[in-house]
Amino acid sequence: MSARFEWRTSLCTHDFPVEAYEALRQRVTDHTPFNTLAWLYASELALKPGEQLHVLLGWQGDELALCLPLVASMERFARLPFRVLHHLGYPLADRLALLTRLDDDNLRQALTLIRQRLPHAVLQLNELAGSTAQVQALAPWQALSSTAEHRLSCRVPVHLISEADHQEVSGDPRYKLRRARKRIAACGAQVRRITPDALTMGPLLQEISEVEAVSWKGDEGVGIFSDARHRQWMDRAFTALAARGLVRMVVLELEGRCISYRLGLLEEGRLYDYNLAFLPQYADLGSGRVLLEEWIRWGLEDNWCWIDASRVSLENSSHQLHERMTGQLEHWRWSFYSWRPGGLVLGLALRVWQRFKPRLQQWRTRRAAAAVATPAVHTPATTEKLKEGAHASASDSQR
Repeated sequence: MSARFEWRTSLCTHDFPVEAYEALRQRVTDHTPFNTLAWLYASELALKPGEQLHVLLGWQGDELALCLPLVASMERFARLPFRVLHHLGYPLADRLALLTRLDDDNLRQALTLIRQRLPHAVLQLNELAGSTAQVQALAPWQALSSTAEHRLSCRVPVHLISEADHQEVSGDPRYKLRRARKRIAACGAQVRRITPDALTMGPLLQEISEVEAVSWKGDEGVGIFSDARHRQWMDRAFTALAARGLVRMVVLELEGRCISYRLGLLEEGRLYDYNLAFLPQYADLGSGRVLLEEWIRWGLEDNWCWIDASRVSLENSSHQLHERMTGQLEHWRWSFYSWRPGGLVLGLALRVWQRFKPRLQQWRTRRAAAAVATPAVHTPATTEKLKEGAHASASDSQR
């Protein structure tokens, strides 16, 4: 069936098809809380000056079969400006599904319409779940692009909650967990579970934002409350999500004050461990591991199925769920370079880099190996200088 397309410039209008959108979201199996209108509304209101929202809707009869909210902005590559399209919610949406039920022909038409209305160098969709359905849906766009890249963003550790979780974890994590519990008990701190609603979410966000501000995330400016825009974004998003009953928190409190927390989103039995921080003076407590264990205990009691790390580093991830993971999920970044001059330039630069990068890595590896294998060679002159330096050092130490 041929689809009927329309453009919107906002999700927040009174005539937006809310019920049709939610029906589409539920039909796409990979959907996450970051696909909810509650999250997307807040994302739209947090757009920076110069960013423009364009929402492509695709209808098949009376049924919504596509909703793609795209943000157009200018980004610089090698100091040159290029127009780039991102999915609404970037970069704080940690896992997304592409909300489409269209066939290949209609998806090709959708990309043509995007390029006609929004001329761009690259369309980039970040943190898409790596399911077979997503790959099949986006395959037609690869064939229509001057260059296309399907790149792994991260492998997220996940934990399947089972009866085995009633028993104490084995191995090294057991001793780390026991030591952390002893330290926490010694200082008198208490673990508390919280299911906030729209009224209590605001004060809780204020409290945990103060914790993040003095943590390493605050020092490096990488937290979810890193500036006023992000703070308003999180306030609106989590207040709306809490009103729907999707927010969970576990906190460690000392004398009524939060000293460590984990903030998560729960939907359909899957908890997304979205954010955590702790006060630096309590870093030695090991609270993160204890609060992760509390997620698992809570899940056992309330019949959750999964606990997922929301996003991790692709290499050298230190997320504590790696100690308990029973599997992994992949997040992917899709980039579609247009046939416009900017897209051709960026696509060519990407292909050159892809060819050059392996050789660069091989050269670095050989250089590092040679540095390790080659011993220091001392000539008679340098040996004499080393002796003189040793005598001088000895004289200094005697003073």
